[in-house]
Amino acid sequence: MQENQWLTAHTRNLKNVRVAITGPTGGLGEETCRYLTSLGATLVLLDRNEKRSTALQQRLRAEFPQVDLERIPLDLADMGSVKRACEALKTNPPDILIHNAGAYSIPRHTCESGFDNVFQINCASPYYLTHELLPLLRERRGHVVVVSSIAHNYAKTNPADVDFATRHRASLVYGNAKRRLTFALQELFLGEQEATLSVVHPGIAFTGITAHYPKWLFALIKHPMKLIFMKPKKACLSIINGVFESTGYHEWIGPRVFDIWGLPRRRALHTCSREESSKIAAQLLEWYKKAR
Repeated sequence: MQENQWLTAHTRNLKNVRVAITGPTGGLGEETCRYLTSLGATLVLLDRNEKRSTALQQRLRAEFPQVDLERIPLDLADMGSVKRACEALKTNPPDILIHNAGAYSIPRHTCESGFDNVFQINCASPYYLTHELLPLLRERRGHVVVVSSIAHNYAKTNPADVDFATRHRASLVYGNAKRRLTFALQELFLGEQEATLSVVHPGIAFTGITAHYPKWLFALIKHPMKLIFMKPKKACLSIINGVFESTGYHEWIGPRVFDIWGLPRRRALHTCSREESSKIAAQLLEWYKKAR
């Protein structure tokens, strides 16, 4: 009931609004798609798994028969796939681009770009997509939503170790990638006049982020986790809020109680200095220019 009241107060109809979203088949992604579909949005699913994407489309069409859906294949670990997805999006650009996909504790390898795959998925590819589509987003007065994480504050960036390829702790590797994406995009949109940005985070949600745990451990902790963590249906409200509300420089939208639980609110982000933020952006911009 609380969520329904919040949605009525903070959302509006999205008919004829084209929304592209990465990671649509995960827990947060699917619930976000469901909310967007209920508001009338046209959805572009950017996903690497055709089987899971097809199943999601079937579920959404069963619940919302009038939904307008399409899929563009996208593997964020593969720059060739990222560039092909960019070209496909340019033929019919989105009004809103949501960077929801993420990878936490997964088998590690070095991508063709030279980056560690966790960094490529969580930072480099979303940054590239945003930069490539920004001119078209400007024309449409478009909007970008980037899903950050409280993990961004676990790891201070190191200019000599951009992707943390030699690190082993998942929280550090993932946190570094989220930190760099969060602040690089905030620098990119600093002073931007036509397109807008929202940085959001879902707090602690019961999603696939625990899929790497051993089965016996997951069996022990899954019920306590369900009590402690927010369900994706509520956690994704921060993403939905970000669709309708922009954030300023070094601001984000997330759960109001200790950044972990509750309905979303916007607040200042004090976890990165302007100097570090600028250096993060400069390094990613240099990489982007070479990667084009």
